[in-house]
Amino acid sequence: MRLTSFTDYGLRMLMRMASAPGTAFSTAELAEEFGLSRNHLTKIVQQLARGGIVETRRGGGGGAVLARDPAEVRLGDVVRLLEQGQSLVECFGITGGDCTIEGCCRLKARLRHAEARFIEDLNHSTLRDIALPVREAA
Repeated sequence: MRLTSFTDYGLRMLMRMASAPGTAFSTAELAEEFGLSRNHLTKIVQQLARGGIVETRRGGGGGAVLARDPAEVRLGDVVRLLEQGQSLVECFGITGGDCTIEGCCRLKARLRHAEARFIEDLNHSTLRDIALPVREAA
């Protein structure tokens, strides 16, 4: 299974945020830290906010902050949220793709099962488990 860069970047961002719960992070500082596009991170923050993982604050001292304790945010749920609309294989898509073996395929059910187990396994871990080490002030 391969996660999209959207999910990869979202997980990196959440790892940093989990190292300092309650701290608001601007997309500019996260983009600089990870060498990523600020525009891309803004879209990720919006998706995480829609999913109730982060809250956004405007103005001075604003930014994104975790909406819940890192120990309560399960990784599988985050991956499921960020991978929304991304099918493991074409036939899992909304339209079902252009499959010529629909009706006699013996792979589809196994792939769905594997995908579900992948998310289930990730849900044994939380953001607290993967938080980046706390940075010390220079």
